[in-house]
Amino acid sequence: MRPCVQPARRGAAWRVRPLAAGLLALPLWATPALALDYPEAPRGDVVDDYHGTAVADPYRWLEDTDSAQTRAWVQAQQALAADYLEELPGRAAVESQLRQIWDRPRQGLPQTVAERRYFLFNDGLLPQPLLLVEPVGGGAREVVLDINRKSADGGVALKRWRVDPRGRYLAYGLTEAGEDWTRIRIRDLASGRDLGEELRHVKFSNIAWTADGEGFFYSRYPAREGTFDALADQAVWYHRVGSPQSADVRVYANPKQPQHGYWAEVDASGRWLLISVREGASDANRLLLRDLRDGQDPELFGPTRTLVGSFAHRQEPIGVLDDELYVITTADAPRGRVRALLLTDPQAQWVEVVPQSQDTLQNAVLAGGLLIVHTLRDAASQLAAYTPIGEPRFDLTPPGLAVIDGLAAEAGRREVFYRRSALVEPDAVWRADLATGDSGAWQQATFDFPVADFVTERLQATSADGTPVPYFLARARTAQPDQPRPTWLYGYGGFNIPITPEFRVTAPLWLRAGGIYVLANLRGGGEFGKAWHEAGTKQNKQRVFDDFIAVAEDLIARGWASPDTLAIHGRSNGGLLVGAVVNQRPELYGAALAGVGVMDMLRFHRFTIGWAWTGDYGSSEDPAQFRALRAYSPYHNVRRGRDYPPLLAYTADHDDRVVPGHSYKYMAALQHADTGAAPKLLRIESRGGHGAGKPTAARIAEARDLLLFAGYHTGLEWPRTASETRWQRLTGR
Repeated sequence: MRPCVQPARRGAAWRVRPLAAGLLALPLWATPALALDYPEAPRGDVVDDYHGTAVADPYRWLEDTDSAQTRAWVQAQQALAADYLEELPGRAAVESQLRQIWDRPRQGLPQTVAERRYFLFNDGLLPQPLLLVEPVGGGAREVVLDINRKSADGGVALKRWRVDPRGRYLAYGLTEAGEDWTRIRIRDLASGRDLGEELRHVKFSNIAWTADGEGFFYSRYPAREGTFDALADQAVWYHRVGSPQSADVRVYANPKQPQHGYWAEVDASGRWLLISVREGASDANRLLLRDLRDGQDPELFGPTRTLVGSFAHRQEPIGVLDDELYVITTADAPRGRVRALLLTDPQAQWVEVVPQSQDTLQNAVLAGGLLIVHTLRDAASQLAAYTPIGEPRFDLTPPGLAVIDGLAAEAGRREVFYRRSALVEPDAVWRADLATGDSGAWQQATFDFPVADFVTERLQATSADGTPVPYFLARARTAQPDQPRPTWLYGYGGFNIPITPEFRVTAPLWLRAGGIYVLANLRGGGEFGKAWHEAGTKQNKQRVFDDFIAVAEDLIARGWASPDTLAIHGRSNGGLLVGAVVNQRPELYGAALAGVGVMDMLRFHRFTIGWAWTGDYGSSEDPAQFRALRAYSPYHNVRRGRDYPPLLAYTADHDDRVVPGHSYKYMAALQHADTGAAPKLLRIESRGGHGAGKPTAARIAEARDLLLFAGYHTGLEWPRTASETRWQRLTGR
């Protein structure tokens, strides 16, 4: 089955778009666009009672992703989407350009142990990066670990890795098919061979070696039954190298609080074990301490001491220097500050080191006796070095409207590494010399793109309640808002996560083809501190959608876009955003891309880690929160009788974070409803997950399909290769 070519805009059924100057665009076979033949999805009779309100759930059966009926429906959706996407013009050219962008050396932040630097490296198009090592002073690089040898399709990925402080062992986590579940293995670095043990049931865990390198702390769950079952009863465990997992010692757990999550880390001296305790996905946490000098065996480790006993604020450990613990906290500082506590004195009080400022504190490290602090100013990165008592030492901010992603440092070395990028500049690893304050590229990005021909600027919209909503707009330096242009608008707005002008692989292609690329800073995100985040949570979640709609309307009012030329995109919580605003304002967009979205807001907490999101969303088990969730839940609010824009939802069959049933149910409802002839397609990746660990070829294919779909439906003209026929050019196929 081949899809029809849809008209340029729904509603005006026979209107077609000119394909190029001097060419008349013809509708396919000179006939009206026909509705797509969507796979049959029987409607069940499930009805739930929420606090006296009956809510139908006709596609509950699609939550059972292993049933024969669901698998058949998934295969039919995959075939329909593939047929449609394969016919869109510019496919070969877009894929070629994406491969050129990906085909460049990419290097990760290093860990330095015993004068050797370990880091991830991809020379271009490898499915997964290699783990390499090189001498600190320079020299030959060696391959420590090649994950690509562990699967034919690149579906096995490296989740987390850490070399022990003495440089003898590498502990590393493997994930498969995009799942969050991780298997930890241990490699003897001298022989290059793995030891016999394998640690299972690991998820959302650190690897924290003890100073002697004999073992490490990690977090795991009890043995699980189903991939999408709700998670509970995580605990911190100690594993000794050379022993089976059955011999591991449980170090900390709280059976009375089965939904608490734990992150363990050991400071650079090896004396202090810090355990962050979290409730759900919030960054607020309790902070616990154990003195590892009180015993040589895990059973004899000293008693657990509570440093911070409430979940009111973020308390993120930075490190320990001379027995003083430094943390990032939002206590009495919504944008964050740094304070310290002397751990050897049980009566000591917290003291402020770096006070709150106009910037939003992101992360920090200790290195060379200095405190390196990363903040956001208007969602762009600032980097500064302070003495341990908070005196400013160096401004290390990289040039331009740039973003820092991650800091890497070892306490005894006078250097810090960070990854820097900009919206149209790929990430490169930079090194700052803490003796001089000088910074420069340690691994420079190579990129064949005229960066100087484009500009990124800050603009501002006004939301429905009068709140200013900033956004980044990237364009050709010569472009003016004299006519609507194909415009890509991305948003997220949740979980205190900032949206910054970091490099996005879709941006250079969209801009080079003549489009506008926009990133919105919505409430619910982490750009402007705790108050900004909380203003877009629970019963206030509608503000996030209002903010996004306000940015869309502002782009149209300024002349950059029109409803015909505006494509919107979001993934995960951003997929929810797209689903909600398409329901609320379907006439405002020319195309919509909804990735791995949370679409059923009444049942999200019943799967995997979904219960952890109730801090942002609320829960349908609460009557007031149920009413708010029901009002915007994408699955429950498809608006019959209104023309929807072309919409491409995408998910993966192994996504164990936002389970695929969300997208399945939403798209079944959308395809069933009378929402116009524009395509509503579901792209389902096999052996894929939420996004992390995706092989390079799969990343390229996904970006290609998003660009083609959004570009076609907003009028963006992609370059064509010589292999595309004149018939394809004339018909737009």
